Amino acid sequence: MTFSIKAIIRAFVAPRHRIRCSPERWNEILSELDRRGERRHEAGAFLLGTITGEKRNVVDVIYYDDLDASAYESGVCILYGDAFSRLWAICRTRRLTVVADIHTHPGGARQSWSDKTNPMVARAGHVALIVPNFSQAPINMSELGIYQYRGDHQWTDNSGGHRAQFFYTGMWS
Repeated sequence: MTFSIKAIIRAFVAPRHRIRCSPERWNEILSELDRRGERRHEAGAFLLGTITGEKRNVVDVIYYDDLDASAYESGVCILYGDAFSRLWAICRTRRLTVVADIHTHPGGARQSWSDKTNPMVARAGHVALIVPNFSQAPINMSELGIYQYRGDHQWTDNSGGHRAQFFYTGMWS
């Protein structure tokens, strides 16, 4: 009964949101990115969950350095083939899929040239989130970078004013 009431309320409160993440999970992710990046280098993760049509629900997370211990050695996030093999195995085991990837930047949350030309998942529809200021609290959600891959190194920017309609972390997520 609770699930159906929550789903009905969600339909009215957050009908167009493409990605949902509980506030507790979201705060845990931001805090862990801050810790792993040590406020001096990028840190990142894959957000795992379910995708139903256009809707994505975040239920779990796997951090880049859990997939590859050297992921942050250069100061930016770099993963190689073995890390992706581990990621896909984890997804199969947990019966989840990659909902989005997330990583931090030292200043603002704009995509770098490297971000644009090297998507973590090079599949149209994939979402990349960028957290400003190495994810150091407090995080202003309006400064979050949200980019959706269209393919052929083309992206749609859903940041700023579009963020509120695209990404939801409220109590009805």
